[in-house]
Amino acid sequence: MGSLSIGHWLIVLAIIALVFGTKKLRTAGSDLGCAFKAFKEGMGGGSPSTTNAAAAQPTIDVQAKDVIAK
Repeated sequence: MGSLSIGHWLIVLAIIALVFGTKKLRTAGSDLGCAFKAFKEGMGGGSPSTTNAAAAQPTIDVQAKDVIAK
């Protein structure tokens, strides 16, 4: 009586999908993922390659037409 089988969970998920719609559930999941990523970076657990490497090493693209020969 206390536990739910896989069939019960599938019925619950189907009802939730019908009530909220799949697009709204997808955007809610995406928002939750972004919030978790921002929280992780804020706590200092973000990967240093994505957070600090781009800010520490600015690059400048120089093309041949930008250089004037004298």
